[in-house]
Amino acid sequence: MSSILVTGASGFIGSFIIEEALKKQFSVWPGIRSSSSKEYLQYQKLNFIELDFSHVNKLRDQLSAYKETHNGGFDYIVHCAGATKCLNQEDFEKVNYLQTKSFVDMLVELDMVPRQFIHISTLSVFGPIREGDYSSIREEDAAKPNTAYGLSKLKAELYIQSVKGFPYVIYRPTGVYGPREKDYFLMAKSIKKHLDFSVGFKRQDLTFIYVKDIVQAVFLGIEKEISRRVYFLSDGKVYKSRTFSDLIQKELDVSFVIHLKCPLIILKVISLFAENLASFSGKSSTLNSDKFKIMKQRNWQCDITPAIKELGFKPQYDLEKGVKETIAWYKKEGWL
Repeated sequence: MSSILVTGASGFIGSFIIEEALKKQFSVWPGIRSSSSKEYLQYQKLNFIELDFSHVNKLRDQLSAYKETHNGGFDYIVHCAGATKCLNQEDFEKVNYLQTKSFVDMLVELDMVPRQFIHISTLSVFGPIREGDYSSIREEDAAKPNTAYGLSKLKAELYIQSVKGFPYVIYRPTGVYGPREKDYFLMAKSIKKHLDFSVGFKRQDLTFIYVKDIVQAVFLGIEKEISRRVYFLSDGKVYKSRTFSDLIQKELDVSFVIHLKCPLIILKVISLFAENLASFSGKSSTLNSDKFKIMKQRNWQCDITPAIKELGFKPQYDLEKGVKETIAWYKKEGWL
């Protein structure tokens, strides 16, 4: 039985990868922190391993202990651990880049390099490019991240790729949504209250991917024994800025919604205020200068042709199907 380690297992994407790995009868090892929630990890066959990426020596001891008791390393590693919100922008560098670097270095040092190291990155590594003609971002394009989050993920990608012979597969999903996700959930809460908020007056082309389609791609890559490749992931369609909110309104059976468009300059001021308030309170804010730049970006199209051709990737969820399943889950769990 092949073993698979999933870091960030208690998170949104990681918890779904755990479920699919169990279905495919892997020996599944959720990598968690001592403080991690196990709310979506309630399965008897899980073998938990605590990994402390913030302390190199402790991480070495934790991985070494596994190697000694299991006579080797993991067959596959899916690295989902990372930060999407930080109180200080420097923390993105620390968590998404430096801790990933330390993890990769430790696997090499301990002779625990897996058959495949799957890294979940983001389309945000490219920043606001191809906004003149709204064409799809391609892997040969020069990455120009304009957020601390995007830059930290790009630096992690580049380091992984720089390690000679390291068997990586990197996935760059666009906007990820689905059950358990909390950011798009805020939109659903707002629409239930008859209010929809959008940003800017210039055309914005959006792309999305349902969480289960990311999971599909990950395991296709394992089955195909892909090595040293990078793929964009989306559902293959392009949506207008209001499509998501319209579908949520339909699924919630909300009779009317007031659509408010906020000028970018006003959102920028609000974002900076929220960021400063968060710094004062010691808690990270959903709205901040990084989030402002992401919401400001007008073109989120990306080319998934390589994933289709090389992996056999076939998105199972367009936005309508995905939103329907997501809202049904929010209702069932009492979130809405």
